[in-house]
Amino acid sequence: MDSHAMTIDGRADTDSGAALDVANPATGEVFAQVPQCDRQQLDEACAAAERAYRPWRADDAGRRRALSRMADVLERAATSLARMLTQEQGKPLAEARTEIARSALWLRYYADLDIPREVTSNDAGDRVEIVRRPLGVVAAIAPWNFPLLLAVRKIAPALRAGNTVVLKPSPYTPLTTLAFGALVRDDLPPGVLNIVSGPEPLGAWLVSHPVPRKVSFTGSTATGMKVAAAAATGLKHITLELGGNDPAIVLPDADPDHIADSLFWSAFRNNGQVCAAVKRVYAHERIQGRLLDALTARARAVRVGDGLDETTELGPLSNPPQLGRVHELVKDALAHGATAVTGGRPLHQPGYFFAPTILSAPPGALRIVDEEQFGPALPVVPYQDLEEAIFLANAGEYGLTASVWSSDGDRAAKAASALECGQVTVNAHATSICPSLPFGGHKRSGIGVENGPWGLHEFTGLQVLPCPAA
Repeated sequence: MDSHAMTIDGRADTDSGAALDVANPATGEVFAQVPQCDRQQLDEACAAAERAYRPWRADDAGRRRALSRMADVLERAATSLARMLTQEQGKPLAEARTEIARSALWLRYYADLDIPREVTSNDAGDRVEIVRRPLGVVAAIAPWNFPLLLAVRKIAPALRAGNTVVLKPSPYTPLTTLAFGALVRDDLPPGVLNIVSGPEPLGAWLVSHPVPRKVSFTGSTATGMKVAAAAATGLKHITLELGGNDPAIVLPDADPDHIADSLFWSAFRNNGQVCAAVKRVYAHERIQGRLLDALTARARAVRVGDGLDETTELGPLSNPPQLGRVHELVKDALAHGATAVTGGRPLHQPGYFFAPTILSAPPGALRIVDEEQFGPALPVVPYQDLEEAIFLANAGEYGLTASVWSSDGDRAAKAASALECGQVTVNAHATSICPSLPFGGHKRSGIGVENGPWGLHEFTGLQVLPCPAA
């Protein structure tokens, strides 16, 4: 374990170098500091991971046990970790607890996952084995919206496959990940998991470092393209889980009052800061008005506040740049013909709060429809026929998730099959994100997949071996 880890109470050992401030997005005030890793410390972390790699890859049973113990640790520390997660990211405590629980679920899934050896024959009739071998050291970079879960979604399959990891959390949300590293320190051999914290250019240094053979990145498409270019100079394997501008198509036979709760939370969970959230709704013109009314009622009733308050349903945006982006896109939409049925502005209080916003958006180009807003503002666009809605949903550079909403399951399923993305659901959105199913995007939403055996395979290379005689 890299020496720059965080204790559970949030205190940082900053004696050896510069410190990075961490602000509470509900107040905007700095409440903790973490170490700011320099180039030499990154070299040390990569060297530690490289030393640990060969004994770690040889111990399959030990890897399984370690992942199970890590899940146990998370569950025992769930209360403290959830509070820390809320303080640094802003999400309500209930959602923070869910993130901790799902992180433990991912660790247990990979602890129990077998890595099969395939036996086949070659052209000469000789039997051979096709096996999956680890790649070596993995460079993992996690984002700020689900800082622990999206880190674990890299750590668990990478370690299970026999790799070692150097992980960099977002500089906005390093606390919970570093605390997790400190808690599992004694459950892993030294150097197997190394967590380094700091702002850029730390991520660029890690991606271009000569030691890692694989880069797993979750974040924006723009940054993902830079990661891919930097990794290419070393011919590194990459998995990129990137942006999404995820559409929901509401057919004219859907009941707006019946679907409003599910559709609202599909867009606004974690304050809209979910790569697979609904980002734009295409509603048939016959029901657009009723759907706007139903969504607006939910938006006006939702409790917005500090996530540490157990009654809070929506917290703040996670950081000032994201607040600024949402405000910019909403202002642009209002200037080009959209109407804020509710919301449409930042809340005048401490912290990074934006009022839950429902927009009646006219047909035609709007940035908030064409780009990923990643926040609590949802445009609802009318359409006349289903072919038009499918065309609009497929337009653009993203292809992560999508959904179709209808009282006719067969018709909805047919429409769903025409959508160009990695996952489509009917009368729900992105409900199939679980450890056992692949998750990845089409077009500029990513390269490769996470989760399930397919996600584990991303951290391996194939090797063909002679098959021992029976």
